[in-house]
Amino acid sequence: MQRRRLARTQKTWPFLLGGLALAGAAVAISRAQTRSAAPRVTGPAAPERIRSATVDGIRMRWEQHGDDPATALPVVFVHGLPTNPRAWRYVLPRVSNSGVCCLAWELVGFGGSLREGFGRDLSIPAQASYLRAWLRHLGIEKAVFVAHDYGGGVVQHLATTSPDLFLGLVLTDSVAFDNWPVPAVKAARAMRSAIGHCPPRLLEPVFKGALVNLGHTDQAVAAESRELFWRPYSGENGPSAFAHQLGFFSNQDTVRIGHDLHPLGCPTLVVWGEKDPLGLDSAEELAGRLDADLRVIEGAYHFTIEDHPNEIADAVQSVLSRVRSEESAGDRAGLLHS
Repeated sequence: MQRRRLARTQKTWPFLLGGLALAGAAVAISRAQTRSAAPRVTGPAAPERIRSATVDGIRMRWEQHGDDPATALPVVFVHGLPTNPRAWRYVLPRVSNSGVCCLAWELVGFGGSLREGFGRDLSIPAQASYLRAWLRHLGIEKAVFVAHDYGGGVVQHLATTSPDLFLGLVLTDSVAFDNWPVPAVKAARAMRSAIGHCPPRLLEPVFKGALVNLGHTDQAVAAESRELFWRPYSGENGPSAFAHQLGFFSNQDTVRIGHDLHPLGCPTLVVWGEKDPLGLDSAEELAGRLDADLRVIEGAYHFTIEDHPNEIADAVQSVLSRVRSEESAGDRAGLLHS
């Protein structure tokens, strides 16, 4: 019975994926044509500085920039789906200044860690547990967190379970409540069995079409990103890894997490693209639950961290400035009472 089902799946997936790819391409082309051509992001991209370590039996990867994490203020960046730490490449050089250590953690089972995902739970609560273990491994007791998309859901869960870890928080275009998955991801999720058995060449247009549908304003960066984020999935294990990820893309966790969100008592900002398909209403609700300021980037879509790195970096620097100010005030108060 199982063999017959697999045989039927192998016969039908070319047609199913072909239809999904054509539909996605049509929507993507339509959207791309309605967007005005935006100027190329100016300024350097951070070089890829990968670190890795085995944490609780999992080979974890991250990028590290700036000063020594043992002495500098740690800023932890968490990317979304289906990306990797390179998503922060234009933000990192604008933040990793003196006294700051930027650590862009890679979600387990994504990017260069695809193989680590097989057989593991990749849900938002599980990723938060992996992130917490990694922080312990590095000896980080408190940090400023900056998160995008799925990474935002992971950090929200961390905020509800380990609020003592937070010195500050910036959430940008984050999954939250029931604002996701977007239609393209829902369609792919429904076909994950077929996707897991297809060759990479058939998955590629579906994957890239989904990225286009989420949206960039800078079309040069968009083209660069499609190639960059597709690369880990282009190998023979890519489709099965993507299919495994899709099984965890559900809003049940974020709906539950949303009920538990509350102000963290630390500097918090929510930054959102005006035209992000995830919707401004969820940004407003997030900001309300967290007692955070909301900054809306006019004309921006979902990938603000790539299209608008200056605005994202300004938000991070604003939180860092407030964190340092509060630390200085605390030090002065300590001296007065010593």
